[in-house]
Amino acid sequence: MHKTKSTISLFIPCLVDQVYPNIGFAMVKILKHFGYQVKYNKEQTCCGQPAFNAGQWDEARKVASNFVEVFKDDEIVVGPSGSCVGMVRNYYKGLFKNDKIIDNAISMGKKVFEFSEFMEKEKLTEKISGKFSGHVGFHNSCHSYRELGIAEQPIKIMNQIEGFKWAQPEGEPVCCGFGGLFSFKYHQIAETMAKTRLEMFTNCGADTIVSNDPGCIMHMLQEAKALNIDVRILHLTEFVAEAMNL
Repeated sequence: MHKTKSTISLFIPCLVDQVYPNIGFAMVKILKHFGYQVKYNKEQTCCGQPAFNAGQWDEARKVASNFVEVFKDDEIVVGPSGSCVGMVRNYYKGLFKNDKIIDNAISMGKKVFEFSEFMEKEKLTEKISGKFSGHVGFHNSCHSYRELGIAEQPIKIMNQIEGFKWAQPEGEPVCCGFGGLFSFKYHQIAETMAKTRLEMFTNCGADTIVSNDPGCIMHMLQEAKALNIDVRILHLTEFVAEAMNL
């Protein structure tokens, strides 16, 4: 346990709140371990990304306005989803163009961080230590890589963990096929992409896949179950919390 630091406001995306709460709990355990106080504002809802990507900007603006209002007074906000953080950082400024809350919307993007980039920014990566057995690969989400520039941060975090062997496919990063609404509109293509992605890891001998985005995790978990592929799929926060025995 480290000396208490500043307070972090938790950004808990929809999929974490409704489907995979353990991802959020794991993130809290890690942040508290490193001395941060955390708070959760129950008034938070969706960041607006699903409606925004569907072209329903008026609907997206309604829920995004609530997001801005909920977090406007917080100094730093951390969430376990690259796609949701990317939405706030990169698209709020366009969504609220000529709106009275534009200044708050733009400042919001400067204080919202995805978990791994926050750990790197705070120079906490090298302080992680733990053990995890098996053969492990990392799946980076498209949004994390393209919209936030996250590439090496999760890898550096995982390299702090001892005991496991890397089972990483070549040619990274590769899409899993989720893409939010894409997986619903074009489900056959999305399912085939997920199957291909899973086989890339299992062909390397991976028994565990780690990702930093709940959407990718949900998509690959569903396809793995449908195909009876025996592989664990964990969020980066779950992997670290388990390895550190938190």
